[in-house]
Amino acid sequence: MTDAVATSDPRPVSGKGGSGHPSFAPRLLTDLLDHAVATWPERVAIDFMGRRWTYAELGSLVDHAARGLQDIGVKPGDRVGLCLPNTPYYVILYFATFRVGGIVVNLNPLYVERELCHLIEDSGCEVVATCDITSIHDKVTKVAEQLKLRKLIVCPISGALPTFKSIGYRIFKRGEIAQVPQDALHVQFHALVASDKKPDPVSVKTDDVAVLQYTGGTTGEPKAAMLTHGNLTANCAQMGVFVEGQMDPNEQQRILGVLPLFHVFALTSILNYGIDNGAELVLLPRFELKQAVDTVARTKCTTFYGVPTIYGALNNLSDKDLAKLSSIQWSVSGGAPLPFDTRQRFEQRMGTPLVEGYGLSEASPIITCNPLGAPPKDNSAGPAFPGTVIEIRDLDDPTKVLPQGEKGEICARGPQVMKGYWNRPDADAQVFVDGALRTGDVGYLDEDGYLFIVDRMKDLIIASGYNIYPRTIEEALYEHPAIAEAVCIAIDDEYRGQAPKAFVTLKAGQSATVDELCDFLRDKLNKLEMPKAIEIRDELPKTLIGKLSKKELVAEEKEKAGRN
Repeated sequence: MTDAVATSDPRPVSGKGGSGHPSFAPRLLTDLLDHAVATWPERVAIDFMGRRWTYAELGSLVDHAARGLQDIGVKPGDRVGLCLPNTPYYVILYFATFRVGGIVVNLNPLYVERELCHLIEDSGCEVVATCDITSIHDKVTKVAEQLKLRKLIVCPISGALPTFKSIGYRIFKRGEIAQVPQDALHVQFHALVASDKKPDPVSVKTDDVAVLQYTGGTTGEPKAAMLTHGNLTANCAQMGVFVEGQMDPNEQQRILGVLPLFHVFALTSILNYGIDNGAELVLLPRFELKQAVDTVARTKCTTFYGVPTIYGALNNLSDKDLAKLSSIQWSVSGGAPLPFDTRQRFEQRMGTPLVEGYGLSEASPIITCNPLGAPPKDNSAGPAFPGTVIEIRDLDDPTKVLPQGEKGEICARGPQVMKGYWNRPDADAQVFVDGALRTGDVGYLDEDGYLFIVDRMKDLIIASGYNIYPRTIEEALYEHPAIAEAVCIAIDDEYRGQAPKAFVTLKAGQSATVDELCDFLRDKLNKLEMPKAIEIRDELPKTLIGKLSKKELVAEEKEKAGRN
């Protein structure tokens, strides 16, 4: 049997390992913008709630913002935190930071003060940009004052809206708009971009760190993946190879940007890839079903990136509303496993492909994806992304590459793999093996090099010494016609050590009891895999991008156990 190693690229790949991927010319992230501005200056670059900016206007604003960053003291290597929802401000300050040689630190605006404080302090940010929404601005200000930051850049939401929407926002949302102090800490965005002086040129290399992307921190404090200019632009080029031939090269893509740009999936697939290809980025600050559907209808978006819960919501649309999405030519799902029936129903109703990809922050993030031009394999995350090597390694001895078809830890090599963790050489030693990135996920490769993910190693349930994969139980539950969402976690069990517990929500208009669900599972799971308990809920905890989250459920169960 051959070792479980898979590569994917239309060009020849010699050998395997770090030098096995094809050559993607190293680029700076600013090269993406400069190329777009020079090639398509009059194309619309950003649409935000109906207000538009061309690539020429975007390039000019980036230069003005870069000058402003230098004027407040940002130097090469300095970290600039972006604590912003999807707005033009994020795009402008993202590229402006690179223009002056800085490093972007992505900060979730929904984080609480304690979480923001840790990330800002850990990264060494001295400048942070945020918006003037009171709930976000006030907590960021408290953190900025506590940590004695140099500057807090405030970006007014009303300033990015079309004229009449801006007036309405200031009237009807005035209670949600922060009163920004006129002090030494705060600098308004309009003041930042006021200078007509060109930014001073700086020296930046493709292997310089561009973004500190913090991991979720579900098993401890978040760590920052150091993604270089070369990492991020390589993943962008890989996407270009991936979609090649799927669209008319003379047609401008219009990409709905509803996933948060501070999340690495959206950062690469929407922002970086979109700018690199002169696309129109249609930005929305958050996912609201009606607003998203109406926005696609208004702008005629051609490309949609989402997570499984978003596609589940779209599947519930009436035929009339779903018809508003007719301009979408293809869609990609990431962030979490895509249930088979969700994909199948979406494709049947839309008549266009929905493919599932897989990746992680440490890989910029994409390492596999089902091809757009061929039927996907059910429940597969697809073959290796162009220029990527996927290896399956032994769970007990990660130095051993396993034969094709055997389950083990998924490992990856490629130009998109991070430089390492920020100030965490101890973590670097654990996450790399023989130069390959360890994903912490369990999976296998089939005879065609398609990756099938079994589960997260950290989610593994060990009952009576046997490995139980929660995803196996979740997939069985999804076969029930009434199940909308399902997650499975480990709970303590006096006899077996651990046992699985499932949490589910039901589809609108559907009903099911716990006993019915248990009967349904009996011929689909073995005795050890059968959940010790099933809990039917109205809703399940989710992350900001809509990914089902287990850590809240684990905490609940631990608290319950502590009370007993």
